Amino acid sequence: MIGISTLLWSFTALVVLLDNVRAAPTFSVGKRAIAFDFNGNKVRGVNLGGWFVLEPWITPSIFDEWSSSHSVVDEYTYTKTLGKAEASSRLQNHWNTWITQDDFNAIAKAGLNHVRIPIGYWALAPLGGDPYVQGQLDVLDKAINWARGAGLKIMLDLHGAPGSQNGFDNSGKLGPVGWQQGDSVSQTLTALQNLANRYKGDTDIVTAIELLNEPLGPNLDMGGVQDFYNKGHQVVKSASQDFAVVFHDAFQQDFSYWSGFGGGLNDLIMDTHQYQIFSPDQVGRFPQEHVSDACALGPKLASTNKWIVVGEWTGAQTDCAKWLNGLGKGARYDGTFPESSRTGDCQGKYTGTVAGLSSNDKNNIRAYVEAQLDAYEQHTGWFFWTWKTESAPEWNMKDLIAGGLFPQPLNSRQHPGQCG
Repeated sequence: MIGISTLLWSFTALVVLLDNVRAAPTFSVGKRAIAFDFNGNKVRGVNLGGWFVLEPWITPSIFDEWSSSHSVVDEYTYTKTLGKAEASSRLQNHWNTWITQDDFNAIAKAGLNHVRIPIGYWALAPLGGDPYVQGQLDVLDKAINWARGAGLKIMLDLHGAPGSQNGFDNSGKLGPVGWQQGDSVSQTLTALQNLANRYKGDTDIVTAIELLNEPLGPNLDMGGVQDFYNKGHQVVKSASQDFAVVFHDAFQQDFSYWSGFGGGLNDLIMDTHQYQIFSPDQVGRFPQEHVSDACALGPKLASTNKWIVVGEWTGAQTDCAKWLNGLGKGARYDGTFPESSRTGDCQGKYTGTVAGLSSNDKNNIRAYVEAQLDAYEQHTGWFFWTWKTESAPEWNMKDLIAGGLFPQPLNSRQHPGQCG
């Protein structure tokens, strides 16, 4: 027998359903429900860098014993040099201490709604002959529950592919770009399949999976990259329709390059990374020029015909952070990087804390962060890089928040109207 309360509940549900129909989304959404409204809400997130994929500049203490020899420069050489037993012991300790439930709680308290978690293929589909060690997924499983407890959503990001998709140390292996050679693409799809299948029951928290971080388009067959994206979308969606699928722009930063891509692919998000520090011209800009360039990106994002997130960005206007350009390498900003000329002093920015920055640096970083927030929220949203570092103050969101250089609340402004 149906009681009056049941009838009232059914009527209410019908009203909500009709409301949802009237508020139809602007961009393509799949048949089932993703646990985040990418049309109605802004992604406000942070990357958990240096956790499951090592980067020497984020955690230099892990690499300090090779600071003179430069024989260990990435996770590949780290695990190869130490051997599996010792590498596993050290990395298990790192995985269990670098990020904890307390970090997820602090991220939520700061007003963020997402974290982006990089993971390497070797955690998901290890290859014979690789020196990498495993065990990351047990900790990632805990992170899913930490996010659930904190009220956060997660984007999982395949950050390293077999052969390296960009040759950067953050792909796991510094050196030549070997991805697209041999079976590397199919091996990458296997890693994605394993990732999606593992977390298909956690789509209340895992809203999106990024197919591959920063494939270096100029060094790759872009037709092959697009084919991989199509196949990767199918792999992820075959595990669950409740995942959004993220693809990186492959450094084709005229967004119109991708305007015709993805027809018929539901729940597709483009990821672009915006840094203004990795060329002599960029580090030579005045602070206001950095702000102006950030603001100029806003309308370009707004006119993009897909959901688009700025998946990595920073408060840094210099490349001063110790080993940011690679273990043992200097900075363009102070002229210690090969074939660079000096723009300024890295004092307080090579290593240090936000509290130790000069008053000018503090003011410039705050203005730059605010401008980027205003620009990047003109479309789907953003993920700051990164939540914390051992000693790189311009990049350390946790420290920037504590030091008053990252707005709290996120919409507060000390430099209003920079983007017009």
